[in-house]
Amino acid sequence: MKNFYRDNPDLAFQLTHPLMDSDIENYDLVLEIIGDICANTIAPNAEEAELEGPTLSDGHVTYPRATAENHRMLTQAGVYGISLPQKYDGLNFSMVPTVMATEMIARADAGFSNIWGLQDCAETIHEFASQEIKDEFLPRIYKGDTCSMDLTEPNAGSDLQAVKLKAIFDTESGFWLLNGVKRFITNGDAQIKLILARSQEGSKDGRGLSYFVHDSAWGGVRVRRIENKLGIRSSPTCELTFTNAPAKLIGEEKLGLIKYTMSLMNGARVGVGAQAVGISEAAYREALKYAQERFQFGKKIIEFPAVYEMLSMIKAKLQDSRVLLYETARFVDLSKSSVDRNEQKHFRRLADCYTPLLKLMAGEYCNQNAYDALQIHGGSGYMKDYPIERIYRDARITTIYEGTSQLQVVAAIKGVVNGTFLSQIIAYEAQSVGALYAYLKEYLLTMRQEYEEAVTMMQGVESEHLDFQARRLVEMAGCLIMGHLLLIDAQRDESFLPSAEIFIYKAYCWNREHYIFIRDFKSSFYKTYTFCHV
Repeated sequence: MKNFYRDNPDLAFQLTHPLMDSDIENYDLVLEIIGDICANTIAPNAEEAELEGPTLSDGHVTYPRATAENHRMLTQAGVYGISLPQKYDGLNFSMVPTVMATEMIARADAGFSNIWGLQDCAETIHEFASQEIKDEFLPRIYKGDTCSMDLTEPNAGSDLQAVKLKAIFDTESGFWLLNGVKRFITNGDAQIKLILARSQEGSKDGRGLSYFVHDSAWGGVRVRRIENKLGIRSSPTCELTFTNAPAKLIGEEKLGLIKYTMSLMNGARVGVGAQAVGISEAAYREALKYAQERFQFGKKIIEFPAVYEMLSMIKAKLQDSRVLLYETARFVDLSKSSVDRNEQKHFRRLADCYTPLLKLMAGEYCNQNAYDALQIHGGSGYMKDYPIERIYRDARITTIYEGTSQLQVVAAIKGVVNGTFLSQIIAYEAQSVGALYAYLKEYLLTMRQEYEEAVTMMQGVESEHLDFQARRLVEMAGCLIMGHLLLIDAQRDESFLPSAEIFIYKAYCWNREHYIFIRDFKSSFYKTYTFCHV
């Protein structure tokens, strides 16, 4: 019997990291259970779930049969509420095993991983809501009640400050009443909904927004339509109408966007990073299987350099995305578990910088890996006879939702400008490297020097110039960090050495290209990139 946890030694390897907590035996047991459900229920159901798709009737959504079965199996296994305290029937897991579960589920079915992943909403309730609201909603997660985060609107996508959904307090009922429209809401007909709404009449920016929780049993919310999407089709993405929908305030007024939504979205971005790694894993395995079975010109296509180079690069990007994912998750855990306040601040700063970097790099590599995996299939990959066609479509969303790659650059450039990335790169450099790996470290040292020079060149330039070069700078930092992480892991386990060697050499070339572009860029080149030219 297959098991998505046991067949991937890279996962258990991450649980042995020196910074991991001591509850590994418990994590191992639960992850094996989830890995079994992924391999023997969710993955076999993926095609059926997509083909049937969710349906809409009388303003409410019905899951496909296969999706409902996936949800039921995980509920019966008692693994929902994976990160919640035991007092709410949760498993009290840290971030690392939590995202590990998400990675496995995304490998099985990226669409269903959204339904699973939205239990992150419970974390926001646990962190910011009143005790009364916690006691009312959190025990329901373990029982399988689903969640949604209702943020975007027709004219408020990336710019959440433009949210218009109105929230007015009703003194008679003691509820806030919500009126308006939300769009692109994943799992929009969930039982527990977290909603960003404008509570301050006359306000026009983020300071007028508050955060609310709504129970579907209270009524007032209807699904207007289910979006017809390119990928992740097994999960419903909905347009919603709110008509005097009762809701309760989370935390304080006016902090809905500034504090609570930002916290939720940071967690969601780590979740998308895990989803992207899971999709990359699925793409790699499909490509490898096909290349080992397909014969052309009298031999397996994996024996052709053009193919085995692609496979090697897919695996290197996959493993490098994974080490960045779990490094980010460890920083999140340490920012919450460290007893020293200075340590907490240090790891919170790292987590805040690494999260958008993870979302950017893992999402982009996921798309590249799915593209190359389909290419290895040739014409067969373009047909619906093979899973890679679905995987390719599912991958595309990972660079779009929870903030596009371009918005992740806007967030991550702060780690470049304030030196957070450089300080951590230097900390990685300080770790000893055996003689076998010294040549790889030399590449990384040269990359760091060019990165520092590129950052220095940007000091004092106008903001538009910095914004123009921001993605190159962030990607240079990302390649350096991931190269170091993979090199560190290669010293703990030599199985990572091939990917470390491939990735570091390629990253050296990519960073060199960015460095030369930044170094030789002339302000007059702006004319080439102006809107008028386009």
